[in-house]
Amino acid sequence: MLKQFDQSTASSRKGSQAPTPPRSVVGIGNKVAKPDYSEAKIVLAMVGLPARGKSYLSNKLMRYLKWLEYDVQVFNVGQLRRSRAHHKAQQSGILEDHTSSYFSHNNVEATKLREQLAEDSLEMLIRWLKKGGNVAIHDATNSTRMRRAKISARVAKEKGMSVIFLESICNDPAVIAANVALKVSSGDPDYKDLPREVAERDFLRRIKEYEAVYETITEPHLSYLRITDIGNEVTLSRINGYLQSRIAFYLMNLHVKPRNIFLSRHGESQYNVEGRIGGDSLLSERGLAYAHALPELVRNNIGDAPLIVWTSTLQRTIQTAGELPYPKLTWKSLDELDAGVCDGMTYEEIEQAYPEDFANRDEDKFNYRYRGGESYRDVVVRLEPVIMELERQENILIFGHQAILRCLYAYFHDLPQADLPYINVPLHTVIKLTPKAYGCDEERYTLPIGAVDTHRPKPGSTLSPPDVVPASTTKREYFGTNI
Repeated sequence: MLKQFDQSTASSRKGSQAPTPPRSVVGIGNKVAKPDYSEAKIVLAMVGLPARGKSYLSNKLMRYLKWLEYDVQVFNVGQLRRSRAHHKAQQSGILEDHTSSYFSHNNVEATKLREQLAEDSLEMLIRWLKKGGNVAIHDATNSTRMRRAKISARVAKEKGMSVIFLESICNDPAVIAANVALKVSSGDPDYKDLPREVAERDFLRRIKEYEAVYETITEPHLSYLRITDIGNEVTLSRINGYLQSRIAFYLMNLHVKPRNIFLSRHGESQYNVEGRIGGDSLLSERGLAYAHALPELVRNNIGDAPLIVWTSTLQRTIQTAGELPYPKLTWKSLDELDAGVCDGMTYEEIEQAYPEDFANRDEDKFNYRYRGGESYRDVVVRLEPVIMELERQENILIFGHQAILRCLYAYFHDLPQADLPYINVPLHTVIKLTPKAYGCDEERYTLPIGAVDTHRPKPGSTLSPPDVVPASTTKREYFGTNI
């Protein structure tokens, strides 16, 4: 799937010629139905002390499964607690004390309240699964055998539902300290108006309260994954079936090392200039200028940090990466969406030859599959191994194609499939993504080298202008929508 390439081979590749569609072809394709995941019903219950990365894991998993079109929702007990306390304060003016004493096992009243919150959250997620959800994530400490036994017993009453426990253990003091700092400095309402030093001391006391009663998973009958120091060690027990295995494999590939992912389309190609889709054409003069300017741009933003360059197997991406002095790998999976019988045609030619299909694709672009080619949904499935490898790697620069980068971009920004085919990924622009605990930051670097605009907005769309960079998606949500 990955192979090293030699730039000298690029010139030997022949560019695609615009094919003449067979006369027997009446339409160009059809719509692809969403896979039927209705039988998939999993409760994934988090286990772990505070500041051990539980919410990080649950949100990463949610983003991945939603990208693959599973219906996933996180039910965070802390959000439920804060939402109910906020509602109570609005209704009665009474402010609840949620400092460390609230989390002490010696505080009998508060312990009962916390147990009730956990049970209420579990009931909410079970109701949601019954309405058609696939994976419901119970984001809480669930740190005792008794709590886990209650969860198992409750889920066992529901036909077709199964439960997996995901325990996150962190033994790295630096990571714990960073998580604590993030907790007390990112607007958590539990520490509103408190000096940072005071908030940090209280949060560390909260952790001590949980440590006093914490019981790691040892129950032999449970299905569980234990992740130690995210990315270093994974223990699995009683993981069965396709979806459970898929979840386990994804979680095994995660790490939390600081990194950047750079996305860039190939330089402007000859087919871009002609308005043709697909093919394997060479770069235009302006595309070659972009390739020549890239080394300085990348060097200024990477410095001496290690970097690996990925390209598709098509010569326009290989040409674009040709002058970069970094290790390079090619991925067949990064090749552009296959336009089938329309490969090499302009949109005007497609509209003239296949007017009904052209209109149908505009109506549902994500699901529409070219005859003999692919839909965006097919491309997402094809890119899953790329996502797995991206999660394993550190700094990566990907030279890809419009449809491919739209799919990858949507994964990192958790964008819905309906919007995915209309994401603007302009030519001669490098997009820098920085994964964070609760999302992804973005910067864009556009080189002053002209290029055609290949973006086709959604018909009737009122979306933001193409040059607007999405706001940061790294902000943590502290209140739930249900109370």
